[in-house]
Amino acid sequence: MLASCARLRGGAVLGPLPALPAVLAPAAPALAAPAAPAAPRQPRRGLHAIYAVKSKRHASSVLPPPTQPGRTALYDFHVEHNGKMVPFAGFVLPVQYGAVSIGDSHLHTRAAGSASLFDVSHMLQTEVHGKDRAAFMESLTTADVQGLAPDSGTLTVFTDPTTGGILDDLIVCSTSEGKLFVVSNAGRRQHDQKLMLQAEERLRAAGKDVTLRFMEPEEQSLLALQGPGAAKALAPLLEGADLDKLYFMRTVSAKVAGVPCRVTRCGYTGEDGVEISMASEHALKVAQALLDAKTAAVQLAGLGARDSLRLEAGLCLYGSDIDATTTPVEAGLAWLVAKRRREAADFPGASVILKQLKEGTLRRRVGLVPVERGPPARGHTAIYAKGKEAEDAIGEVTSGCPSPSLGHSIAMGYVQTPHNKVGTEVHLLVRNKYVRAKVTKMPFVQAHYYMPPK
Repeated sequence: MLASCARLRGGAVLGPLPALPAVLAPAAPALAAPAAPAAPRQPRRGLHAIYAVKSKRHASSVLPPPTQPGRTALYDFHVEHNGKMVPFAGFVLPVQYGAVSIGDSHLHTRAAGSASLFDVSHMLQTEVHGKDRAAFMESLTTADVQGLAPDSGTLTVFTDPTTGGILDDLIVCSTSEGKLFVVSNAGRRQHDQKLMLQAEERLRAAGKDVTLRFMEPEEQSLLALQGPGAAKALAPLLEGADLDKLYFMRTVSAKVAGVPCRVTRCGYTGEDGVEISMASEHALKVAQALLDAKTAAVQLAGLGARDSLRLEAGLCLYGSDIDATTTPVEAGLAWLVAKRRREAADFPGASVILKQLKEGTLRRRVGLVPVERGPPARGHTAIYAKGKEAEDAIGEVTSGCPSPSLGHSIAMGYVQTPHNKVGTEVHLLVRNKYVRAKVTKMPFVQAHYYMPPK
């Protein structure tokens, strides 16, 4: 979700999946122990493994994962549009549509005058009520929630109190209705609900005023409209808000196609766009109205394009590029630790994270591009300094795929800090062959977020 650093997970696939083109890299845990070149190569995992199952939970309590994946309110809509449905994070969601390849869907999202519509209703949507709602959220994250202006949001992370590791990434919006609107990862739904419920109980026991409301997909849906044409597609349908003044990470309560919605200017592609939350009973009406827009070319897009788009944008996937073993500093996300929170040193894991900010870390997340032709690096690909026999690995790729926009492979991963400088040449062990690559800045493609004028 990283603005989403989203906002994503392991688990077992629940059923047979359609054959998919090898466009994307598999998701993988963050840097593991170095592997020697002679070690057996990990089996390649494609989209089938990326879109594996976690679980679906109910608002009233944290329940055990179900035996079958759930469906969003738009399941039939996806099937009618030839969506190729796969299990992902406890739900069945489209990975692509009909004969439109993942690569073509990806390029459409970045094309002038175009936009793509994603169903992201599987994400966990939560409202936090009460006068102590900001203190509640600050007890779990690194954000300056008290400092948020009404109708504005921030990307942040849940951090482990002992290790400083990232427990999930999420977006927190402060609304003018006197509540916080929070969106976190579907694959961490059960964990996040338990974490927040425990904090709610702790604060209420201390006399604080805070109440949680988890909105399950049966009740509340979430659509992401992304691309250069997103604003043009939305504008004729929007009532009660000035889209020209709705800048990146701003949120508003408005109507879309006559339906009451929360519209937030954010996304997970690096393009301009919005995420629209509405009652699930109206999700089909809003989705169809956006798809029928005459002011921009809007197409449905699935999980496949969403993943390659976020990687080009240099955004993290939870469970692959960030996890509980990774701190914000190691992940290159130190900017998520707000200035006031650093000064107060009152966030979970502050002692570890502040020490890393001062002294540095042993590894860092970096971008990688090839300097010679070769197969693309996938998750778990070992990274070496010189590409020699019996050499110890200096890191590991966490995400990688051929970039539809750039025409060559891209990857991100973790390397030991002496090797993390931009321009440093490294060697990736791909299919038992060393492929030369170099460390590069991210994002791999320029972001086009709708920012306020300077």
